[in-house]
Amino acid sequence: MAMDAREIETMIRAALPDAIVTIRDLAGDGDHYAAEVVSASFTGKSRVQQHQMVYQALKGKMGGQLHALALQTSAPEA
Repeated sequence: MAMDAREIETMIRAALPDAIVTIRDLAGDGDHYAAEVVSASFTGKSRVQQHQMVYQALKGKMGGQLHALALQTSAPEA
């Protein structure tokens, strides 16, 4: 069963409340998404650490209910 874009956004915002989250359905199939996440929580973290924080927010659904997620993360610009 595929995930809804709103569900992905809700899970990310629950873990990173200050996040600005933009989700796009890349294939129109509810299975392949792109997400842009901007959060102050990412400040001082490597890109890998930022992505790990987002994957943790998805609570194991990555690779299961959520087949593919192209992820772009950043801290807000000062």
